Amino acid sequence: MDPLMILLPILAGASILVLFVGFSRVLSSRSRVIARLGDITAVVSEDAVQEPSSGERPVPEVVMSLDRAIAGQSFAKRVATDLARANLKLTVVEYMLLSTAIIAVGIVAGAVVVRTVWIIGAVAGGILGFLLPRMFLGLRQTRRLNAFNDQLGDTITLLANSLRSGYSLLQSMEMVARELPAPMSEEFTRVTREIGLGLSNEEALNNLYRRIQSDDLDMMITAVNIHHEVGGNLSEILDTIGHTIRERVRIKGEIRTLTAMARYSGYLVSALPIAVAGLLFVMSPDYMSGLWEDPCGVQMMIASGIGMLAGWLIIRRVVNIEI
Repeated sequence: MDPLMILLPILAGASILVLFVGFSRVLSSRSRVIARLGDITAVVSEDAVQEPSSGERPVPEVVMSLDRAIAGQSFAKRVATDLARANLKLTVVEYMLLSTAIIAVGIVAGAVVVRTVWIIGAVAGGILGFLLPRMFLGLRQTRRLNAFNDQLGDTITLLANSLRSGYSLLQSMEMVARELPAPMSEEFTRVTREIGLGLSNEEALNNLYRRIQSDDLDMMITAVNIHHEVGGNLSEILDTIGHTIRERVRIKGEIRTLTAMARYSGYLVSALPIAVAGLLFVMSPDYMSGLWEDPCGVQMMIASGIGMLAGWLIIRRVVNIEI
């Protein structure tokens, strides 16, 4: 019997089951107190599972057991921090379930598309399914970091004006959480909640920097922490920092405008061979199947893939100008 006929039903059933479990957990309301605290601090503790509060949907026992099993693992803390940086309202277990489902779907899809050499298709689909969630997570983190940096100059100005008018630092941060749009309001809401839960200003701001890896934010937090130790006029310091950050954002915008043609040329050159190959495969599958049925064709595909990746990385390196 063809191994593909045995493998496909098993993987299809497993992927559908994991998809339903994962999506049901994503769409349902999260009922654990520690999950809410995890949204604030992006830390997975050993007490990662609590009893659901009254009136909320109970947590499946399987998910609770998985939470307990991975709570003390170092990779769980890294994944939780990455999810917090991307502002994805998922637990580590939910993210792992969804990633597993995507890998299973990729294996099945690759085996179905490349039926003649289904093992190669399954491996390629599995690798793609493994990379897609991480690429999506990295894209979300990058977009959120850029949006945060764009708002940081106005945030520092608002903090400085609030301090100058007589507000305390905590009151100023609460005003930022109320007045500014996301993601700035979300992050400063977490900071004020952490302070309300008993953390010091320094600890709460350091947690903010752990979630948002921004050099400009690091400069602001360093100024606030130094002011806490030695005193001084914090509003004037923040005004100077805010001016520096706004100028940096302006210069970065100009650089992105000047390098837009080179960046999109890299995207086009990298995507064009893949698009042409996909079009030829749709139009003439028999003609394209010779590319991976012949060992020489497989070697050519690997060499071309490495060359395309190297060219894309070189273009990215050239147009990535640090300020």
